Amino acid sequence: MGYKENYEKWLSSDVIDDATKDELRAISGDDKEIEDRFYKELEFGTAGLRGVIGAGDNRMNVYTVRKATQGLANYILKQKTEDKGVAIAFDSRHMSPEFADVAACTLAANGIKAYVFESLRPTPELSYAVRYFGCTAGINITASHNPPEYNGYKVYWADGAQITPPHDVGIMDEVKAITDYGVAKTMDIDKAKEQGLYEQIGEKVDAAYEEELLKLVINKDVIDEMGDKLNIVYTPLHGTGNKPVRHVLDRLGFKHVHVVKEQELPDGDFPTVSYPNPETEEAFELGVKLAKEVDAQLILATDPDADRLGVYVKNRQTGEFHVLTGNMSGCLIGEYIISQKKEKTGLPSDGAFIKSIVSTNLADAIAKHYNVELVEVLTGFKYIGQKMLEFDEKKNGTYLFGMEESYGCLPGTYARDKDAVAASLMLCEAAAYYMSKGKTLWDAMLDIYEKYGYYNDAVKSITLAGKEGIEKIGKIMEELRANAPKKIGSLDVCSVRDYKAGTITNSDGSTEPTGLPSANVLYYDLPDAAWVCVRPSGTEPKLKLYYGVKGESFDDAATKGAALKDALDKLIDGMM
Repeated sequence: MGYKENYEKWLSSDVIDDATKDELRAISGDDKEIEDRFYKELEFGTAGLRGVIGAGDNRMNVYTVRKATQGLANYILKQKTEDKGVAIAFDSRHMSPEFADVAACTLAANGIKAYVFESLRPTPELSYAVRYFGCTAGINITASHNPPEYNGYKVYWADGAQITPPHDVGIMDEVKAITDYGVAKTMDIDKAKEQGLYEQIGEKVDAAYEEELLKLVINKDVIDEMGDKLNIVYTPLHGTGNKPVRHVLDRLGFKHVHVVKEQELPDGDFPTVSYPNPETEEAFELGVKLAKEVDAQLILATDPDADRLGVYVKNRQTGEFHVLTGNMSGCLIGEYIISQKKEKTGLPSDGAFIKSIVSTNLADAIAKHYNVELVEVLTGFKYIGQKMLEFDEKKNGTYLFGMEESYGCLPGTYARDKDAVAASLMLCEAAAYYMSKGKTLWDAMLDIYEKYGYYNDAVKSITLAGKEGIEKIGKIMEELRANAPKKIGSLDVCSVRDYKAGTITNSDGSTEPTGLPSANVLYYDLPDAAWVCVRPSGTEPKLKLYYGVKGESFDDAATKGAALKDALDKLIDGMM
């Protein structure tokens, strides 16, 4: 069925409400808009749903959410785990509370109890809540750091991690099998509550989650000593982090946490930023202004669902603020945790540092120095969670730290998704610790570079929106597979990792398995710890280009990084 037929089907359907039909009638005659809304169904992928809010098959709305939840319910019923219930959380985005209740009512109509947070909560607390209640699954209504017009729907399994094989495929198949929105069940929310199928949750889980965070502290005596001397600026970027981050830092004894007032309160329009992403300079403009006013040494920014943390740190020599990329902050926290655990209790013989394949090779160097295993997983924190589950099940492997370059890390095992609240806590503790040694966090970062080498890693995203964009991304990946480059710029390609084929092809023609699940990712190992990786984004219409180098100094690493970026740009531009 074509997009025009799908459009007419919505207009004539008895299932679709009048307000939605009015929205669709308003775009009558706008063929391009109709095509974009109806040329395909919003895909339920391995991360769930994510898309622009609005009417249509290719949009986030009550019907696509209800359909996804019915598919999840069908899978849970087949697993015979419906008695365990499902935890549901949501963020500050438009329609998040409504979508949460839509999902809860569909679960209830299928006889599955929903534990629904009373108000917005961070993503990591949803991961924790699944484990806290012993649920079979979790749903989080969030689009993370996407623009304001987006929302999303993430599914978690019983271990508290986002779904991975075989559950992701099983749920996707169930969702795909539903071809009629009318098949998705629902029930009145008051009736669901009366029947005990809808339970509102909140403070009890908050308290338990916070206690888990407090257990992460390694050097409380240092916080007691320095908590009144460290000036911190924090912004939740209109999202969920405001209360939990401020409360846990206050409980620990950090006396001077200055919140960016313009970005303090939840707001789905994200009025102070065009893109609520702590990876961007724009997100820190107001924070830097406040930091200069209060003479802060550290600026923290959490994204709307508080699973990603952005960081700026002050250079005491120049007074300027330096951005810490996700690779830098992750390695700074990882080095602090592992070094302090080694000093205080010693490290377990099966200790592991886990990172995604697109994260910095600096993590490898840290793991090697402390003689702990460096474990690589596919992009997506769910694969770090999957490895943690494997450690538990096999009783082999002790999780020390996990990180990914996209500003996400997890310092403990209480949850199975990245946690910006916990990362904020650990970074502030590290700042206090280094302050007690007469150093700033920037000094500590420089020490790490001097110790392991000057790693320079970056990512470039090429936005290719719409149907044509998706097709272009696919063609670029096909071209790279069919004609693997022998050199990227002046650097020889030592090996090509094709994670879709599951093979590593070395320059001498020999092959070996990647050892990881299939994924549409190409990775090029280059000399001297340099590398390049190309993959489509799993959540946005983007082609993502990752690359990294190692230098003898900042300038050397910057020069090498710029040269590799130029070479990569030329390679991709030739296919556009």
